Amino acid sequence: MKGKQIESLPTSQQLEGELNRENLRHRYRHMVRSTISILVVVAAAAVLVSTILLPVLRVYGYSTEPTLTGGDIVVSWRIGSIDRGDIIAFHYNNKILIKRVIGLPGEWIDIDEAGNVTVDGVPLEEPYLTEKALGVCDITLPYQVPEGRYFVMGDYRETSSDSRNTALGCVSEEQILGQLVFRIWPFDKLGMIS
Repeated sequence: MKGKQIESLPTSQQLEGELNRENLRHRYRHMVRSTISILVVVAAAAVLVSTILLPVLRVYGYSTEPTLTGGDIVVSWRIGSIDRGDIIAFHYNNKILIKRVIGLPGEWIDIDEAGNVTVDGVPLEEPYLTEKALGVCDITLPYQVPEGRYFVMGDYRETSSDSRNTALGCVSEEQILGQLVFRIWPFDKLGMIS
């Protein structure tokens, strides 16, 4: 067989090297698939936790000033009871509103012309307010909060549309998304919400 070159067969070392490269490729692909799967599961868990247990919300408007201002990003908590003074997020007409709980189910709320609030005849201490106002109020005072509902008001009383207005009324437990507990933006105001 003159003129033809005979191809040499690979040596055992070459075969072992190629087998090692294939094993490395297989392990690398497996590691990439596992990493992607883990990231997808973690992302899905984070989305579930953030929408079910700890919804993250952005504040729009100024009805909660000075406590919260437009652009603040806050975390709400869906577990636990609602108490007077809590700031809650709730569903209303395909929107999420943020207001402070003033009256609990069954309590009597009264507001005088100067904006002073009494609950069951006891003046309400409101250190979070910068000024009081009766605001837009078309309910008959004193007003009894229906069972299973909460009387809410914004901290900026002059213009806040809240339970003082029959269009919004008191908030039912089913409407409540959660209690606002922590501000995460802006960073200079990072911390618990009171």
